[in-house]
Parts: sequence; structure tokens; C-alpha cells
Amino acid sequence: MNAAPPFPPELTVAPITRAAGVVRLPGSKSISNRALLLAALADGQTTLTGLLDAEDTRVMIEALRSLGVRVHTDGDAARVAGCGGVFPQRRAELFLGNAGTAMRSLTAALAFAGGHYRLDGVARMRERPIGDLVEALNRVGARIRYEGRSGYPPLAIEPAPAPDTDTIEVKGEVSSQFVSGILMAAPAFASAAGLRVRVPGALISQPYVTMTVALMQRFGVQVKRTGAQEFIVPRARYRTPGCLAVEGDASAASYFLALGAIAGGPVRVTGVGRGSLQGDIAFADLLAAMGARIVWGEDFIEAAAAPLAGIEYDCTAIPDAAMTAAIVALFARGRTRLCGIGSWRVKETDRIAAMAAELAKLGAPVRHGADWLAIEGPVAVRAATIDTYDDHRIAMCFALAAAGGVPMRIRAPGCVAKTFPRYFEVLSTVLCR
Repeated sequence: MNAAPPFPPELTVAPITRAAGVVRLPGSKSISNRALLLAALADGQTTLTGLLDAEDTRVMIEALRSLGVRVHTDGDAARVAGCGGVFPQRRAELFLGNAGTAMRSLTAALAFAGGHYRLDGVARMRERPIGDLVEALNRVGARIRYEGRSGYPPLAIEPAPAPDTDTIEVKGEVSSQFVSGILMAAPAFASAAGLRVRVPGALISQPYVTMTVALMQRFGVQVKRTGAQEFIVPRARYRTPGCLAVEGDASAASYFLALGAIAGGPVRVTGVGRGSLQGDIAFADLLAAMGARIVWGEDFIEAAAAPLAGIEYDCTAIPDAAMTAAIVALFARGRTRLCGIGSWRVKETDRIAAMAAELAKLGAPVRHGADWLAIEGPVAVRAATIDTYDDHRIAMCFALAAAGGVPMRIRAPGCVAKTFPRYFEVLSTVLCR
């Protein structure tokens, strides 16, 4: 895969007067890491195209290679030689950076893989909870222990026999990735009658679970949904689809759609459209509700400016894209209240606290609570130096605040390498100076 561009300690985004153009999105991180794992578990070789080339996918690829899976990459394509559900290496230490999709899915995939594995990441990963997933797996016989603080990585996984049960319960109120991880791993350790996966209580980010089920189907495993929060997974082997094209990243699309809505436009993103598997395309609906002009196509979404009004919006299904809405709120008349964002607290940083602090630097009247953030607009945006907290999404969304006619200085901009290494380069292509 290509090396990320070098980044300065601080990057200044000049005042944005107008934006228009077309952006070809990088591959979806969520689809890329799920597809890599499913291809690794499948029978046969899978060619993935449009794969995201960023830190999160690189750590997944290196982890799979450490497990004995042959992965050959060429730009945004990869050939994965599936291991038929049995990882060749029965002992490995995996460093997963701050990639939650890799940590959660591999924990589930290795729980009953019959080997000795250690999973760890950066300091922030050791602060991101994984207890609900580990406890769900341990209740059905897995042998996973915490090597540090209870409920958090690093994890040590020891060999364990397949579960002697047809039901597993996993909480989904902290992260839907816990549910997705178990669903993807389940075909290998389900009983002959299948495995019933139950999610008691709330399940946040449900579109991501729907995406997981759809991708499992592409690899030949049909999951039966018997209720809003109950699934039956058969005992089965994944089969390669031969080739699979990864959609453009709908979370990344939010930045450019927002830019079209606040800086003239139209700005069109390609690689996602009305048929996308990704729930974050609903960000376009949020923009439309605020008054932006939105055009949908099969493989594109386009946004253009119109008078914007503040709204109250439940962002439970779009927690990542919702961060971008906080920037749009600066340009909308009245109060915008984003709720259902409690999961922000356990992401790359405490995003509610971080967003509130940085929005205040811009002069925004901002209030927040346990799972909500409110901004009064429109705001006469002030030039500011933005702290990014090593969080890629904070860097990307605050760059858009330069549409207020003032420069934005972004500290440690290299954090965008996590999911969109060329973000600032691509952003410059749609700016009309």
C-alpha cells in the first residue's frame, strides 16, 4: 500500500470563499476491514478493489499476515488467500493501533480459534472499552483475560473448546462493533442448529450491523434476523465471492457534502449513492432537513447551499458523520441539537468534550450533556488553532470551519492518516479561491 504523505506539525486551512467540484471517495473503512476479515476466513481467494489505504486497514492487513493469511496489496486492491476458517498461526502478538474495527472483530474471530493470541494497541486503545464483548464470549466458554485494566485491552486469548450452547447475548449500547464481531465469527463456532445472537437493551449504530449481515451474505452466509435485536447465524463456511468492490466511505463523504451546503457548491461525492450499505449516507438527509439542496444518484450524492436552519436530530445511527453536523450548525440559524451521541465518549477521544472545547474557540455558544451537543447559530466564526486530540474526524471536520471566512490552524494534522491520509489534498481540489 502507498505511504501516507508527510505532515507538518500544524497545517493552516486558508479562508474558504466557495467550494464546488467532484470528489472520488476513498474506500469505506467499515467495509474494508470487514471484507478483509471475511476474505481471510473464506474458502478460496478474494480480490478486493477500492480498498481503503489508511492506518486502520494497514493494521488489519498486518494482523492477518501475522495469523498466517496471505494478503497481497497493490494500491487500493488486495488479493486475500482465505484460510477456510482456520488461521494457520496458532500463536501471535497483534498490534492494532487505534483501529476499533480490527480490535473488536479479531477478538471475536480468535476467541475459539484454538491458539494463543495477544491483542494490543496504542495508549488510547487501552482506554476504549471492550468488556461487553469479552464477557459475552467468556460466558459461553472463551478464555480471554485482561492483561491490564479490567474491561479494556490488552487482551490475552487462550485455546477454548467450541461453545456448548445455541445462544449468546452481547450488549450493543457501547458499540455495535461488539455485535458485528460476534456475527462474523459465529459461523465457525455455531452449533449444528446455528447460534442465536441476542442483543439485550439498546443497540446503537444499527446500520453498521445491517452492513455486516449484508457482507456476510456476499461471502455465502445467510443470517436470519428474527427481531430488531436478534439474529440466527448458521454453522457454515464462508465462500469467496471472487471479487468484491468496496464502496466509497460515507463517513468521509460527510465533509464534502457539508462543504457544499455551507460554501456554495454544488459538491458531488462519487462511490456512494442511494443503494449504499452504509448508514452514514443518512447524513445527506440531515443536511436536507437543515435546508441544504441534496441530489441523489445511484453512485453519487450532491450538496449545494441554501439557507440553513438549526434542527434537533437523533444521531444514534450516524455517530461518526454527526460530528460534521456540528460544524454545519455554525452556519445555520437557530439551535442545532445533536442527540444520541453518547458513543462519542469512547471513540478516539472523548469527542463530546473535545468538540465542545474546540467549537468554543470559534466563538460558538455550545452546550453539552452525557449524549448530546447543542450549538446556537449562526456564528461569526473566529480564526482559531484547533487541537485534534489525535482524532482524525476532529481534524477533518474543523477544517471546514474556514468557510466562515477565517483561517483554521489544525494542530497535528497527520491524525487523518487513520482513515483518509490525503484528506487535505483532496479538500484543496474543490476549493475555489
